[in-house]
Amino acid sequence: MAPSFDWWAKESRRGTPVVVKMENPNWSMVELEGPIDDDFLMSGSPGRARDKSRSKNAKQLTWVLLLKAHRAAGCLTSIASAMFGLAAVVRRRLASGRTDADNDRDAGRRGRRETENPAVKSRFYGCLKVFLWLSLLLLGFEVAAYFRGWHFGTPNLRLNNLWSTPFAVKGAFDWVYSTWIFIRVEYLAPPLQFLANACIVLFLIQSLDRLILCLGCFWIRLRKIKPVPIKGVLDLESGEKGYFPMVLVQIPMCNEKEVYQQSIAAVCNLEWPKSKMLIQILDDSDDTTTQTLIKEEVNKWQRAGARIVYRHRVIRDGYKAGNLKSAMNCNYVRDYEFVAIFDADFQPTPDFLMRTVPHFKGNEDLGLVQARWSFVNKDENLLTRLQNINLAFHFEVEQQVNGVFVNFFGFNGTAGVWRIKALEDSGGWLERTTVEDMDIAVRAHLHGWKFIFLNDVECQCELPESYEAYRKQQHRWHSGPMQLFRLCLPDIIRSKISFWKKFNLIFLFFLLRKLILPFYSFTLFCIILPLTMFIPEAELPAWVVCYIPATMSFLNILPAPKSFPFIVPYLLFENTMSVTKFNAMISGLFQLGSAYEWVVTKKSGRSSEGDLVSLVEKEAKHQRGVSVPNLDDMKEEIREQEEKASKKKTKKKKHNRIYTKELALSFLLLTASARSLLSAQGIHFYFLLFQGISFLLVGLDLIGEQVQ
Repeated sequence: MAPSFDWWAKESRRGTPVVVKMENPNWSMVELEGPIDDDFLMSGSPGRARDKSRSKNAKQLTWVLLLKAHRAAGCLTSIASAMFGLAAVVRRRLASGRTDADNDRDAGRRGRRETENPAVKSRFYGCLKVFLWLSLLLLGFEVAAYFRGWHFGTPNLRLNNLWSTPFAVKGAFDWVYSTWIFIRVEYLAPPLQFLANACIVLFLIQSLDRLILCLGCFWIRLRKIKPVPIKGVLDLESGEKGYFPMVLVQIPMCNEKEVYQQSIAAVCNLEWPKSKMLIQILDDSDDTTTQTLIKEEVNKWQRAGARIVYRHRVIRDGYKAGNLKSAMNCNYVRDYEFVAIFDADFQPTPDFLMRTVPHFKGNEDLGLVQARWSFVNKDENLLTRLQNINLAFHFEVEQQVNGVFVNFFGFNGTAGVWRIKALEDSGGWLERTTVEDMDIAVRAHLHGWKFIFLNDVECQCELPESYEAYRKQQHRWHSGPMQLFRLCLPDIIRSKISFWKKFNLIFLFFLLRKLILPFYSFTLFCIILPLTMFIPEAELPAWVVCYIPATMSFLNILPAPKSFPFIVPYLLFENTMSVTKFNAMISGLFQLGSAYEWVVTKKSGRSSEGDLVSLVEKEAKHQRGVSVPNLDDMKEEIREQEEKASKKKTKKKKHNRIYTKELALSFLLLTASARSLLSAQGIHFYFLLFQGISFLLVGLDLIGEQVQ
């Protein structure tokens, strides 16, 4: 019977052409024709026809095999070149890079208060190194035992069988390995399994909280719930219908010459009666050049008719809280009813005050109106895309749900309007923590003030584009809440708010979302999971390792649907960041050296021309008496500054950071993934492998932009 070539020919016609195109110049193009029915006719000499068809088919099959071999060789070559390229990058990073310890020593020599306590840092890093060397030793031990015939699976391992079988003691190695099995079964596995079960329970509780928040967000969207302000009467001065109380606008900044110009321009173009708004530029810069530039910018807008003042502190204590506290002590502040706060990289739209301040009318117990952030550089690199996923969930789900159902959430420190009476009633700005925004929000909540979150009012800002800047920002954001929790816990217990509000504040706001989340994510996936590979008697179910984390990542990414292609990198990166968050949480909880570390997040000053146009294109809507700056001049100045910054960047040498804790954990996870191969644990192996690669990429600073 003639062989079938249905797999070859896709169309029933004579001669299916197969074009073999070789990229190598030594190869040529060859056209082959598929077999036809005439090739298999047995007329004449059957043996001769059969031999011809076999010869022809054999040649064609040879060419096809050569084609497949060439493709396979090309694939292997590309993989090999990619591996060599990655190895070259790693070698360059190790040769020219600087570790985070070097960075801290340089900062210490410059006298900057941003270094982490060396004793605390070395202690944490030392523990990771102990785990790493122990895992390498155990891996070698397990591999040797595997090749000597010790193929135990957890369900088949029984101590009685181990000690009663005749091969229990055959030699020194077998005796040592059997003793190791006895120790891990009797003494190591039970406490490890108990810790794993405890972390699983915390994981499930936190996942349930996340699911409830998502359901609350879905309900808000379904019912179209949103705060609606009360319409005001006609204002005699502006001639417009609305609510126009006295508003103070504050921009605290410190050595942020990349962004001061666009933020000042944005607030000077806010749509509000000129006589009822005052802008304070609170400059804490210690660089005289930056101070001069900001003063010149303020003077330019003063000449343009804006009510704007420049303040610089002589004694710069208390970081941002001290800066805001000093500004609120001015005598003229008593004439104002509300204060709007913007960080130096924020660019509010002209109608920001028109959409936020009216919510205070007729709502005397409302203390804060918080707007949502949007980001000008969210698509800049992989790091900014992953940050956008996190912050989109934070605003869309966490802030909105808590604002609607609880009337309380953490103040984001910027893009918000406070009632000055609420600030004074709560004790004003305090310098006791690095999260002064959360501190004032908690104290205002204890005094009965309510908050409103506006998800449809956005304020543009920047995301950190380098891992170093993001890492320092996250350290401050996770150490500060633990400092605040220690300080506020007695006040929360003694407060007169309801039991439900106390429970929400203590358990949900602080413990579950600020303490338990970084604790279990680091302990469960970076410590316990690798240990279970070397102590297989303690097990983590596949649904804990894969299915629930994937489901939670899916829920987190829902507010940013365009980021769905990044769901796997997001899951891996969140586990990678758990090291920084866990370290910061421990530092803040136990008041260690790095708990009071404050570093201003590095800005790049990204601004689009469209943002500038939105500030000044509608002259008819500006208030009377306000002169509008020339748009062309503004664009030209910003273009010149960007050119100067690019020239400086070319002159400055870029140093790649090497993060020792992340590298140590990457090798630990990769070692555990190799051990999991001996137990044939598929999901665990893939998770450990990709998580280890994720730690390796972050440890070598291969994510985000480099830092000068």
